[in-house]
Amino acid sequence: MERARHLLIVDDDPEIRDMLYDFMVKSGFRVSTAGDGREMAKVLAQWPVDLIILDLMLPGEDGTSLCRSLRAKSTTPVIMLTAMGGEVDRIVGLEVGADDYIMKPFSPRELLARVRAILRRCGSVEPPKERPRVLGFAGWSLDQGRRELRTPDNVVVHLSHGEYALLLTLLERAQQVVERTELLEKHRGDTSIPFDRSIDIQVSRLRRKLEEGPSGQSLIKTVRGIGYQFTAAVADLGESGAAIVRNAG
Repeated sequence: MERARHLLIVDDDPEIRDMLYDFMVKSGFRVSTAGDGREMAKVLAQWPVDLIILDLMLPGEDGTSLCRSLRAKSTTPVIMLTAMGGEVDRIVGLEVGADDYIMKPFSPRELLARVRAILRRCGSVEPPKERPRVLGFAGWSLDQGRRELRTPDNVVVHLSHGEYALLLTLLERAQQVVERTELLEKHRGDTSIPFDRSIDIQVSRLRRKLEEGPSGQSLIKTVRGIGYQFTAAVADLGESGAAIVRNAG
């Protein structure tokens, strides 16, 4: 039997914690709760967690700072809860590495849909067990078995689940224009809404990481009004690291 996915709910409001705990347990998840960053750290030190639901406004270290620290060492998906309706607050959450956000007050069913969409997305990008691929481009490599991106200088670049999934999609469609609406539908499931900027922010974060490499070249091109194009050719290096297929588009 497949193990229940483990959620960690971090919110200083005990009513919200209890409500989400009951709802998510009834929905088939294993659930832990925390009221602040210290309690969150204790849970993460004890148990593997599949997804974190993280409140923005917390006593002590706030959700933005906790998410930034988490991203420095982990790819665990994060959904940010925020009582603030401003676009700037949502953008900041995504910029520091959150995979999604939802504003309070919210419907638990909507949150559940977003949790399931992210967990499906994370599962959908797992490489086939019989043959994990290594994809090479412009001196870089993406190892699907290890979910690891390396620069031409062989330095590991940390990617969130969302960044990894987005990069993999672009690599698989290298030198083709991928429509923005297609990326939204694929990477946010049924929860995407018109004019949602989450994909643009994910692309911006991914682009910056790729430009921080030794070449500093821009590999993701914005096609105004349509979407994005990964400009470099991509080689399938198989398992051995030797190129066996050259993707010319």
